[in-house]
This record gives sequence, C-alpha cells and structure tokens, in this order.
Amino acid sequence: MPDYDFRSPRFYVSAPLATGAVVPLEAGQAHYLGNVLRLKAGAGVLVFNGRDGEWNATLGGAKRLTALAVGAQTRPQTVAADLHYLFAPLKSARLDYVVQKAVEMGVSRLVPVVTRHGQVGRVNAERMRKNAIEAAEQCGILELPEIAPQMALMRYLADREPGRQLVFCDEAAEVTDPVAALCLLKPGLPLAVLIGPEGGFAADERAALLGKPNVMRIALGPRILRADTAAVAALTLMQAVLGDWR
Repeated sequence: MPDYDFRSPRFYVSAPLATGAVVPLEAGQAHYLGNVLRLKAGAGVLVFNGRDGEWNATLGGAKRLTALAVGAQTRPQTVAADLHYLFAPLKSARLDYVVQKAVEMGVSRLVPVVTRHGQVGRVNAERMRKNAIEAAEQCGILELPEIAPQMALMRYLADREPGRQLVFCDEAAEVTDPVAALCLLKPGLPLAVLIGPEGGFAADERAALLGKPNVMRIALGPRILRADTAAVAALTLMQAVLGDWR
C-alpha cells in the first residue's frame, strides 16, 4: 500500500504550491472546512494542485477561515499513465460515477464522443471536472485528467494521433478472451479505450474505426454490460495488461 496519510483532510487548490506560500481559500472550501469538518485556524490539512505534488498546510483566519499557509511537501508530483478514455455521453448520475472511476483508474484524458445511437446529446464539462477533483481528493491521487471538448466520433477519428493504440469495446466483437487479445499488442504505446453508447455502434462507425491504424475491437466477455460497468471493466483490463499496473 502506498505511504499515504488517510486521516488528514485533503483538497485541491489551483494556486502554485511551495514552502511558505499563502493560498486564499475559495468560499466553498472555507465553508466546507469550517462548517462541515468543523476545523479551526491552526488545523493541518493536505493540499495538491495537480502540478506540484502534495503539501502539508495550516489553516488560517480570525473569525472565519480565509487562507492556508503551505509547509513541507509530503509527496512529489506523479504522472498519470498515458491512457485516454473515450465515451458516449451518459445521464448525469452515471456519468458522475464513470468520471470518478476513470480518475481512480489512472486515466489521463477524458474525451466525450457523440455517436449515432447515443441517448444523451451533451455533457457538462464543469460537472465532470468537479467529479474528477472529488475523486482525486478522496483517493490520494495527484494527477487530474484533461477534459477534452465534446466531439463527434467521426471528428475524433479524423484528428486522432495514429500512433495511439485505440481499443474499442463492442459486444458484437468475436473475441472470446479480451486478455489474450490485449496481450498481442505492443507494450509501451500510448493507449485509448472507447466505450460506445447503450444503443451500440452504427455499422459505418464500426467500419470507420476498423479502417484506422492501431485499432483493436474486443468484447468484454459473455455478458452485456451497462456503459458505466463496461468502463470500469475495460480500464481494468487495459491497466492490468498494458498499463501502469505492470
């Protein structure tokens, strides 16, 4: 298990972090720390910004908490695996879950893609970011994923970097063993995994995907999975076989 302080409150700030820095607290953070957690001036917390590692800090303020004083660094900045997660937009609660799990699984970029049979037309990028921060705060993660603008699947395929290995999950794929299939891929490539909509990929979308270099189509086993379950299953496979779990 990583050497990690599971007891101290931990939260994200956007400001640069260094010993001696004084960082103003946002109103929501001050409310949460003072009124929900009941912390007082002088209490210790952990802070991170996704760039400078994790730091000890002390809360300050007179009648209410207003700032924190940064002390010593507790952990240096780490780098997420080069793993992109592409997904057809989902309804709010399920998308919240998927974003949180993707962060926990080490995804470095979240890319919402619009497909023919998708049931949701638009995602809330700010809500996605808040869920990503919450997951990172709770799980001791130091990296925050990039949240890409929503785009059409065909646009993504036209613009994608051809050297990135893309694995798209499709219940209609004739793959009985996804682990064995992934083991055939060259290790060390930048990776992307695509989960389609609940309505499945259209025939021209499958053809477009398979017409690109470095694309593999796999099934996730003998059962039909919901999109949020498929996300966790696929990311687990990718990290275990080709990612940083090795």
